[in-house]
Amino acid sequence: MGVKVESGGDDEGVTGEGDVPSAGAGAAPAGASASSESLGYEQARDELIDVVRRLEAGGTTLEESLALWERGEVLAKVCRRWLEGARARLDAALSAEG
Repeated sequence: MGVKVESGGDDEGVTGEGDVPSAGAGAAPAGASASSESLGYEQARDELIDVVRRLEAGGTTLEESLALWERGEVLAKVCRRWLEGARARLDAALSAEG
């Protein structure tokens, strides 16, 4: 299985269906991967778990390890955006109640 590394973007503004973007989120910058942008939280989390397992197992070249690390960073940002969106939605719902 090859590792695809996206560079040049930090996945700002990654959202999914029904997701409320966090404050300051805008369009994804040039170079951001469409595949990373469309990942749901669970998909990104599961792929991140796989990346971590592969890094911990070792046996990869330095170049492969760096590619895995970079992919993990992208996936972690996707997860963080989803969690920030969920937090914003929860905060909005709680403030509407009270």
